[in-house]
Amino acid sequence: MADKTIKWPKHKPGRRLHDIDPITNFTPFIMRDRNDALTYYGDELEITALDEYLQKKRMEDGMKGLGYLHLFIAAYVRVISQFPAMNRYIAGQRIRARRDIEVGMTIKQEMTVDAPESFVKVKFEPTDTLQDVFEKMNDAIAKSRNEGSDTVDTAKILGKLPRFLFNFAIKILRILDYFEWLPKFLLDISPFHGSIIITDLGSLGIKPVYHHIYNFGTVPIFLAIGARRRVNEVLTDGSVAQ
Repeated sequence: MADKTIKWPKHKPGRRLHDIDPITNFTPFIMRDRNDALTYYGDELEITALDEYLQKKRMEDGMKGLGYLHLFIAAYVRVISQFPAMNRYIAGQRIRARRDIEVGMTIKQEMTVDAPESFVKVKFEPTDTLQDVFEKMNDAIAKSRNEGSDTVDTAKILGKLPRFLFNFAIKILRILDYFEWLPKFLLDISPFHGSIIITDLGSLGIKPVYHHIYNFGTVPIFLAIGARRRVNEVLTDGSVAQ
């Protein structure tokens, strides 16, 4: 298990931005809750070429188990490397640029319906490749399944409190979160703080959901990946392809 010594961060997770336009700077004071600014977006991808690419990487590069989850995370890391403004967040009604790329994901301890869930959060560098993403994600998931999750352990402790103490603790956490005074240990395990949360619903064979974000914390994006399916598509020449 990770070191649970409470350490107050010497630096906030992100630096405050001073060179943004006045309207953008003004907006957090109008839309005070994060869900006030929530936008839903859905899209579909033609994946024939991607399937061939993944199969090639699995066979030629020894990346057994490489899947669309790794591919989407690697694509996200690449986008952030080119468009770092997408890795911003709001805390205390101030817009900040996050220093790290942190990807969170809920996983099953075992691939069964009744298996307990845990949460992993992995930090990536802007220069990370698909190979780096593959190794870091697999290492984090294996560690969580073998050693347990600090996120789950902390939730269990809070869940044992009487309701009035639980509510009081949450109020204190909200105040600390507003001023970005949460200790580093909580920031490292919190599912509500980071760059993005990803869920792979395709592994369950269902369509992606439009998931909300949380009014607590700093995660600005929730990405749900759905199942693959076959469709008939009309091409530009009028022919139909499957």
